[in-house]
Amino acid sequence: MVVIAAVLVAAAGAVGAMRAATRLDRLHVRTDAAWAALDAALGGRAHASLGVQGSAALRRAADAALLAGLDPALRRAGRCPHRAAAAAREDVENELGRILAVLDRRGLESACADRLADAEQRAVIARRVYNDAVRDTLALRSHRMVRWLRLAGTAPLPRYFEIVEPALPSYGLELDGAGA
Repeated sequence: MVVIAAVLVAAAGAVGAMRAATRLDRLHVRTDAAWAALDAALGGRAHASLGVQGSAALRRAADAALLAGLDPALRRAGRCPHRAAAAAREDVENELGRILAVLDRRGLESACADRLADAEQRAVIARRVYNDAVRDTLALRSHRMVRWLRLAGTAPLPRYFEIVEPALPSYGLELDGAGA
């Protein structure tokens, strides 16, 4: 009877470990896909910023963001184990965001302003999706069984990508119920 119980416990543990390993693998794939989408959205924001005429500071920041997106070390910044690369990419993107935050959009051509607003919204959404994937991955990697059995293998810990989100226009929708 004791042997049967031990075999059942071992089998349950093995099934649990396999499920955790599979889930962890899926979360790492999700995190990588979310990073690729964020990287593309940040590149799109930089390209849309280049379409704005007149500001030399904006042009320099957009060029720096585009170059950061091309640099292999900074391109992997979200899943890179080196904090310096992640911090450098965040700094470049934050600088572009600060310049875009103070940009007077009333003087922009309508199509250019729409492209820029769309690119900023896509970057915000992509960053949120990426950070959600990182949160879920880190939560599972913090489980005792995952740590003890080293189910994550040699995969580096993903890092949050923290940039300042722009104040997006509200299009008349109120989520708190006050405007409905």
